[in-house]
Amino acid sequence: MLPVTAPDLLSLDLLASVAELGSFGRVARRHGLSQPAVSIRMRDLETRLGVALFERSPSGTRMSDEGRVITDAARRVLAEVAALDALVGGLRDHVSDRVRVAASLTVGEYLLPGWLRDLTSDSPHVALSLDVVNSSQVVSHVREHRADLGFVEGAWEGASGLNDRVVGRDRLVIVVSRQHPWASRRRALRADELAAVDLVTREPGSGTREVLEAALAGVGGVHTHVELGSTGALLGAARTGRDPVVLSEIAVREDLLAGRLVEVATEGLDLTREFRAIWRRDEALGRLARQLLAVASRELGETS
Repeated sequence: MLPVTAPDLLSLDLLASVAELGSFGRVARRHGLSQPAVSIRMRDLETRLGVALFERSPSGTRMSDEGRVITDAARRVLAEVAALDALVGGLRDHVSDRVRVAASLTVGEYLLPGWLRDLTSDSPHVALSLDVVNSSQVVSHVREHRADLGFVEGAWEGASGLNDRVVGRDRLVIVVSRQHPWASRRRALRADELAAVDLVTREPGSGTREVLEAALAGVGGVHTHVELGSTGALLGAARTGRDPVVLSEIAVREDLLAGRLVEVATEGLDLTREFRAIWRRDEALGRLARQLLAVASRELGETS
């Protein structure tokens, strides 16, 4: 605990300047203060320390022997403060090159690798930790200070205490294996037809599931007997299974181009969704998190 006589740092800084410049007026100009303000500070410092720092006479003011001793000690204190500030600055710079990210599966598996390549090209010493979980868990990670920045997909009604920004858009597609009867279907699939069959889809709480549930809410909802927690598992089920699978267009693009899967056209279904970045409202994003957010928006074409 500091003693009540401990001087403040500004007064010590002014005292060191007086010893260097020899004039209260010059000190006032250096520090952007008035000369009376400097004089008051020095008198307050003398009162606090109980030592006469200056010898005052009609011919002027000069530093006392005690004042010179105290000034030498003040310079050592100020040097230590400068060293502390430099240390904190170094730690701050180090922290700014670290970011903890939580991302939903589509973002984490298909989009973030490309974003990180762009990010590390500008900042090669990036330290990033990534948790790939479903969208509801991303929200929890950010709220509980386990992630600085989160990326979610699907329906979004806002969340207390969090800021959000749309960084891109996506759509869900219905895919089947080439052997499935729907693979040769010519007529677009209606919402009620999709609601009438068992689907292979993501678990509740995922962005994919939320969009699908909203699209089928008016026709009976989602029917499924297989819920899978990863995009890779869904792709495997689509290639070998008998049931239709609901997947992100981004995730299934290569399989469609290669002819391993077939997309089933739909009508009267809104299967579009947004990718959003989220972060805590009470904390400013660090430099690296801001850069990652900018990369994501640029890559997905969402520059607003």
